[in-house]
Amino acid sequence: MHLPDGVVHVGLAAGGYAGAVLLAALSLRRISRQPDPVAQVPRAAMLTAVFFVASLVHIPMPPTSVHLFLSGLVGILLGWMAFPVILIGLFFQAVMFGHGGITTLGLNGLILGLPALGAAGLWRLGRGASRTRAGAMGLAFTGAAGAVLLGVVLFASILLAGLPAAVDRDLERRAVLALATAHGPLALIEGLVTAATIGFLHRAGSDLLRGG
Repeated sequence: MHLPDGVVHVGLAAGGYAGAVLLAALSLRRISRQPDPVAQVPRAAMLTAVFFVASLVHIPMPPTSVHLFLSGLVGILLGWMAFPVILIGLFFQAVMFGHGGITTLGLNGLILGLPALGAAGLWRLGRGASRTRAGAMGLAFTGAAGAVLLGVVLFASILLAGLPAAVDRDLERRAVLALATAHGPLALIEGLVTAATIGFLHRAGSDLLRGG
């Protein structure tokens, strides 16, 4: 679910870049305040690759197909580092596979990055519950499913707000609604995938869960 080049007007695309730059600057500032920000670099590199590859996994959802976001998982495991990681992943997806676009990189970053930070915030708020494996899996499911749903709402809202005047708006609204509806089951799938991943890491006592 990426906005390609040319589907929104220039002003909205520019606003997306402005918002993405501000959020990236805020994220980097928060990262710099951590005790050892360099320690997160290998983890960030690994999750950039995971996020990048996830766009290649397409799941049929008639009348279209969808792909995994994994923004919730990235947010839980990386915290503030999630937004720069998602921007980098989106850039390479656009350049190498034509998923999304360069002019819409800022908007796509916000569509997937804001939900990732939301999932990270939920994970931090639920630190007490995440001490048990069941609690951690419940938080992971909620954060990941919520991230998908928020991303769909942002995508649909931005797309409808940025439609060129020459486009048949009624037809386009129906198409956007169909696309958004198709992503509903994806929220469940991604919630389950993320919960299973966090459950495995929790049982293994992985350090990955201590860096979000």
